[in-house]
Amino acid sequence: MKVSEETVIDRFLRYVKFDTQSDERSGASPSTPSQHELAKALVSELETIGASDVYYDKEHCYVYATIPSTLGRKKAPVLGFISHMDTSDACSGKDVKARIVEKYDGKDVVLNESDPETGAKIVLSPKTFPELLNHKGEDLIVTDGTTLLGADDKAGISEIMTMAAYLLSHPEIKHGKIRIGFTPDEEIGEGTKFFDLKRFGADFAYTVDGGKLGELEYECFNAAEVELIIHGRSVHPGDAKGKMLNASLIAYEFQSMLPQFDNPMYTEKKEGFFHLTLMKGTCEKAVAYYIIRDHDKKKFTERKKLVEKIVKFLNDKYGAGTVELTMEDSYYNMIEKLKPHMHLIDNARKAMEQAEVTSIENPIRGGTDGAMLSFKGLPCPNLCTGGYNYHGKYEYASVQEMYKTVEILENLAQIYGSYKG
Repeated sequence: MKVSEETVIDRFLRYVKFDTQSDERSGASPSTPSQHELAKALVSELETIGASDVYYDKEHCYVYATIPSTLGRKKAPVLGFISHMDTSDACSGKDVKARIVEKYDGKDVVLNESDPETGAKIVLSPKTFPELLNHKGEDLIVTDGTTLLGADDKAGISEIMTMAAYLLSHPEIKHGKIRIGFTPDEEIGEGTKFFDLKRFGADFAYTVDGGKLGELEYECFNAAEVELIIHGRSVHPGDAKGKMLNASLIAYEFQSMLPQFDNPMYTEKKEGFFHLTLMKGTCEKAVAYYIIRDHDKKKFTERKKLVEKIVKFLNDKYGAGTVELTMEDSYYNMIEKLKPHMHLIDNARKAMEQAEVTSIENPIRGGTDGAMLSFKGLPCPNLCTGGYNYHGKYEYASVQEMYKTVEILENLAQIYGSYKG
């Protein structure tokens, strides 16, 4: 089979074999060199299927390409589609062993007869993941239970590449100029750090980085990251009274002063939270990392002020410099930048209707490259991919939903080919 004749599933099964986990601790860009391997493969494939302006940022690992307009002298907006190449480091992405469960029957799927660590069966069950029952009769792509699958976001890459190959091999289809972009390090919040907006040159774009078929996302959290470094004083416990300052206990004290139920375990929809992602330490020194999220800009600001207030209280209590705070905003709610461009939402709904898909419009309880790009001047909502249970060994994707997503992308290309503005 020629590359241009591959299906979206062929591509996906090929791409997930690349181990592209990002690493927020590396300090490099891209954060892991393995992301370059997928980038180079995509560049080669884009050239093979006939894309133009194929460009590979060899330093920072971005891939750009063009599907030329078929409109002749007629003008249309330049439309972009973007997905990310990295996968989460929450679960191993090495040696992914994907397989297809044909015509899923609604029962438990045994991913592995024996967990390498515990010896127990690894089971994908509708008892734990009831949404599985919505896929009865569909073909599901799963792992062997020892790695994530990588649908986040190699499903998106596969769908964009399949759309590109189809349009390039069917010049009779009318569409404007389409730009493609693949980014590294989205999972660690750095997917747009070196994204070249001028080179990309799109008027509008969509990230293809959602989940369930029909997802159309144009609201997201405001987000910040918090680092606490807590300095204690270690003294032998036999002679510690009035002298010891236990850094780890001060870290726990900080946590106890946050609202107990403003936590991802207890929140949903537009409810914000403080999320402790890492805490470690000794008596002498402790560190704690948090993420802060809220859809409401005012509440987001109040959450950050609360962190500052607690840190001040602890420093007043235990001495100046006991707790060092670093707090940085990560991204903001993209609805603010998309409101003047709601044609992106209207046309996405239309593209889904043409594919006999009902749009599902809920706020993202997270963020995408599109949120950051929207604030950099490229309005960019998010579309579905057909993947589920991201960032873990129970991740799966629906074959039928991936095909439908390709159809949605092709419809969008044609809609914008006749869009008058």
